[in-house]
Amino acid sequence: MAGRILVLNTGSSSIKYELVDMRTRERPARGLVERIGEERGRLTHHAGDGPPYVREGPFPGHGEGLDAVMEAFEVAGPELDPVAVGHRVVHGGTRFTEAVLIDDQVIGAIEELAPLAPLHNPVNLTGIQVARTAFPGVPQVAVFDTAFQLTLPPEAYTYAVPRDWRERLGVRRFGFHGTSCAYVSRRAAALLGRDLAGLNLIVLHLGNGASATAISGGRSVDTSMGMTPLEGLVMGTRSGDVDPALGGYLARVDGMDARRAESALDRHGGLLALAGTGDMREVRARDDAEARLALAVYTRRIRKYVGAYYALLGRVDAIVFTGGVGEHDAATRAESLAGLDRLGIAVDPALNAAASPDERAVSPPDAEVAVLVIPTDEEWEIACQALALIGS
Repeated sequence: MAGRILVLNTGSSSIKYELVDMRTRERPARGLVERIGEERGRLTHHAGDGPPYVREGPFPGHGEGLDAVMEAFEVAGPELDPVAVGHRVVHGGTRFTEAVLIDDQVIGAIEELAPLAPLHNPVNLTGIQVARTAFPGVPQVAVFDTAFQLTLPPEAYTYAVPRDWRERLGVRRFGFHGTSCAYVSRRAAALLGRDLAGLNLIVLHLGNGASATAISGGRSVDTSMGMTPLEGLVMGTRSGDVDPALGGYLARVDGMDARRAESALDRHGGLLALAGTGDMREVRARDDAEARLALAVYTRRIRKYVGAYYALLGRVDAIVFTGGVGEHDAATRAESLAGLDRLGIAVDPALNAAASPDERAVSPPDAEVAVLVIPTDEEWEIACQALALIGS
């Protein structure tokens, strides 16, 4: 049954997609719709060796973006006849511990979990709905970002909040970016020539969303995102960690309700709040006080989590940078690990500055802790899990 699987990865402001040939591991088509909801949206579709098919936006929402993806296949090819469609779904709660075939009950459960991932689960559902309409009868598979993080021990996932909140309302840490962590942790072990079961890793997935995850023996033992993807590192539009009393303070002094405050922290925080743009490339291109402060806040937060997870793990074999920022922004990598030499963590300036699309070490050859750059491949991970579910 192995054939081509279409993978849809609908993010908070983008849609990544790939057509994956499971027999050859080739990608007959791939593309990206970026800056959804902004004035300067763009779709770039690659098929074959020719120039890409490009369509300028704007794309007001993910529905319009997905319609443009289907049009790109019609215009530029190849023929779209997948044996399955794999969907990245951000929040599966404690219900979904592995990939599942999508039916109406699964869709209902993803909808119920949407309040926990308001920027993601609704757009993940949009992708599912478009694909079910476009490919009736083709198996649709959901792969959940939270599934990898369900190995967290109780002391990591438990919040010190009233028992009723924890037991009746399900308040706990879930963690995200699990699909990426699963892939890059295995690749890190291969790159180091080590057995994953014996490795302690800190994975820094830095993109529009950003997280740090402590992994021991291939299992997540702590992670920076929490009950929702808002907690933790500074991100493109998300604030990351703030004082839990902030919502109450805003209600008292400004009359701000909880929904408005949460939306502001989710959609108007992070780099966007500090520098006026959530795009790290644009922040790096500037040299003004706001941009410098944004970068300092962003990298300081990463450094704090690296130190905390080093203490938690006791021994760190490698720090792995992945995601759009982690893979391509040498300055962020260097600044995030600056001053950690006493912990055996260092970045080689020449290796770090050298642009490359390949998996590689950017630490000195004799470094106690390897610093790796590993391009994530969530699409391949999703395709593999989808194929395993529908049978080969």
